Amino acid sequence: MWRRLRRIGAIALSGVQVLPDRDDCLESFQWLAREVRQANGEALVMRVEQFEGMSHQSIVNKFREVRREDYTELETKIAELEKALGVVDEMSDRAPIQETLEKLYKHHAEIRQIDFFDCPEQREVAARLKQLTQALLPQSPVVTIAPQEIEHYRNAQWVTRPQPHVDRLACIWLIRRFINPKAVIHYRKKPVAHEIPFDMHIGEFQHQGNLCTFEVMIKAFDLDDADLQTIGEIVHEIDLRDGLYVHPQIAGVDALLRGWLLAGFADSALEAHGIALFEGLYVACMQDASKATV
Repeated sequence: MWRRLRRIGAIALSGVQVLPDRDDCLESFQWLAREVRQANGEALVMRVEQFEGMSHQSIVNKFREVRREDYTELETKIAELEKALGVVDEMSDRAPIQETLEKLYKHHAEIRQIDFFDCPEQREVAARLKQLTQALLPQSPVVTIAPQEIEHYRNAQWVTRPQPHVDRLACIWLIRRFINPKAVIHYRKKPVAHEIPFDMHIGEFQHQGNLCTFEVMIKAFDLDDADLQTIGEIVHEIDLRDGLYVHPQIAGVDALLRGWLLAGFADSALEAHGIALFEGLYVACMQDASKATV
């Protein structure tokens, strides 16, 4: 029970376990209380307006103190990995370090999920993880992408190969999100006149250098957006699998997309599901970014 409470982010206060008054937190308590009752135990979930003798800020500080301990523990593990990386030469197998780094990213994401009041130490830990990633992974060569004006593509008809997967689905979402929400998109093996191909080994919008098509589109249309950059890194790793980027969302998004293909979804269903997936991912990235800058 103690471990479960820790995982959902609860803290002990005045003899009870406390979470912020949020829908997801309430649901966590309700499910836990149900399990307790099924085991013939007793549990009561209640809303508390105020704890006697404690201000709202003092309670917030207690939540932050617990998360600070979590981030400190994670920082210790990051320091150990930094030390291990420092004694690895270029010829050595870095796979074990990469695996550990992925676990640290996952751990960081788990803490962030229950960091309800944005502990300041989060930003420092995130920065150290990013620095470690850059030190571990090879640097990408600079690729020059010809700039394109979005206005020239407002009324364009687009075409890509059938059975769109991660890169093409992300591009479809980008087209509908930033260029034309009603854009016409066809699925063919070859484009016809007046269609703009993407991810088809022809035209401006395809893999260039070590960039996937989604990354090329971001650069071509000068979409200077940190959240788009994060999505681009997720798409890049799933599409190219070159180990260049590490994000905790990669495994889940990859499994979901592969499941759609294995289920035999039609192109229209893949398109609809893909747009919903990347829209949700984009909004989640924006929320994480806003929390990090509080």
